[in-house]
Amino acid sequence: MKRLILLLLLLPLMAFGQSVKGTFSPAEDFSYAFLYQATPEGANYINRGQLDNEGNFEIPLDSTVAPGIYKIVYAIPPEENNFDFIYDGKETVAFNFSYEKGVEFTESEENKLWSSYLNSMEMVNQTINNYYSKGGTDKTGFNSIFKVAKDTQLAYETSANGKLVSGFITANRPYIPKEYEDLKTYSNNLNNSFLSQVDFSNYLLQSSSFLVDRVTGYVFDMIANPSDSSYKKQVDGVAKAISDKNLEIKTNLLEILWQRFVTLENHELANYITDTYLLELANRSDNKVLAEMLTSYKNTSIGTKAPNFEIVSSDRTTSLYDLEGSPYYLIIFWSSGCGHCLNELPKVKELVADKKNLQVVAFGLENDPSKWTEEIKKYPNFIHNIGLGKWDNPIVKTYGVTATPMYFLLSDSKIIMAKPYAYKDLEVVLKDL
Repeated sequence: MKRLILLLLLLPLMAFGQSVKGTFSPAEDFSYAFLYQATPEGANYINRGQLDNEGNFEIPLDSTVAPGIYKIVYAIPPEENNFDFIYDGKETVAFNFSYEKGVEFTESEENKLWSSYLNSMEMVNQTINNYYSKGGTDKTGFNSIFKVAKDTQLAYETSANGKLVSGFITANRPYIPKEYEDLKTYSNNLNNSFLSQVDFSNYLLQSSSFLVDRVTGYVFDMIANPSDSSYKKQVDGVAKAISDKNLEIKTNLLEILWQRFVTLENHELANYITDTYLLELANRSDNKVLAEMLTSYKNTSIGTKAPNFEIVSSDRTTSLYDLEGSPYYLIIFWSSGCGHCLNELPKVKELVADKKNLQVVAFGLENDPSKWTEEIKKYPNFIHNIGLGKWDNPIVKTYGVTATPMYFLLSDSKIIMAKPYAYKDLEVVLKDL
């Protein structure tokens, strides 16, 4: 009986034998640590820990918490204030965190080994950079430096054998020349081999931030003086490195690159990714939302001809392409039920009042025409058109309208010249017209 009671007491303790815990500093800057399980598709919420006055928290991990990649979110926006860690199902994970130093693991051999590896390889890379920055012609020094790099990598791969972190260390395996190479040769070979060790089918790599960091680093950081042609070559390298068997991860990573070029307002590269790879991948995976987003962006990229649409008024029917007589046209997508629109349209009216070379085309997205009919009376000099169905109107998808008001400045031949994001941007764009 005593043995049975002892087992009953021990079982709950064994079930909660591990935890994730940490200390955030300064403590007053943080309130909670949110724990998520990371997957290739996103992240699943697990639990949260409230910080005490000294910035400490602890979240117990029971037997239902499977080994894998996990994420701590410590502030908003969550996509910018988080970090990954490895949980092997056996070790407690403990760390210290501050904005100044980032995360420093104090418990968990998996995570301490990964951090130590990254620090060691950073020192090796710095030595290589120093060697080439000083001329890089000493072949004895060259051989010594890369022997250290090879031995360091091998030592960590040996230490990681049987651990989850092994896949990360192997994927990060550096390029080691077999003989002396000058800077140009080494740089070319480093670039060509940068993705060669990455197993894009590895579930843990897919769940972590590793693949995104590796791919974006390859495209944006490997070329000293990048141009559109060199960017295209790097994008091609990414697409070539990922097998079509990994369709979902290939689509996701190329979409991330597409979004980066959209943010940089590099329309040529964004549309190159769309035309060469991403639209086909979206269609193959039946990702209709992505396909529509890509098509809308391409249709309305600066330098392209704006998609045509019918303009119906009480006395005639025409189209955007048939409009003549003005050097510039400003399309405004708006709605009579949009507070921002009702605030900005009077400002636009005043802004364009003395611009005789500009014609405003106001496209109202409406569920019902009654309020719109009254509102447009305030703007007699605008060309008005109504799009019933509001967000379901087909022109919404064609132009990629995600919010109102939305502006497009066109030339007389209906070429998109600018896409001002907000009214203050519109003021800048129209200032010199």
